[in-house]
Amino acid sequence: MAEGLEGLAVWQKAHELMLFVHQHVVPRLPREEKWNLADQLRRSSQSVGANIAEGYGRFYYQDNVRFCYNARGSLVETINHLITARDLNYIPIDVYQHARDLADEVYRLIHGYIAYLKKSRQGVGEPGANLIVRESTIEYEIQSDELPC
Repeated sequence: MAEGLEGLAVWQKAHELMLFVHQHVVPRLPREEKWNLADQLRRSSQSVGANIAEGYGRFYYQDNVRFCYNARGSLVETINHLITARDLNYIPIDVYQHARDLADEVYRLIHGYIAYLKKSRQGVGEPGANLIVRESTIEYEIQSDELPC
């Protein structure tokens, strides 16, 4: 069994969805959609797994959860593009349904992963976990309109 990122069921399923979109959905789109719908489908489906991966690489669970929310947003964008492709009759219903089933599974897995992360609170006890970075405001004083030579 794979360890690390590749061992995460949520990442595996997101990767499967991305591969399906690239291999079975995008090739069916008409040529005039190459730079529009096809590009949007490729990018949004890639972004799901990429955001899960980036969150996984973060130290604190709050960062990981935030990237899971981004992944969920990209997933819903992918679903929207799949619906568009279906409604414009660019892809057959069986291809749409398979992609949609994969997307729905990824959606459920993302929610489960978020719940796990929130419950486990990984990194919360580490030094610096509760530090908040703030910048104080600095007032600048302008004395002259002329630039120094």
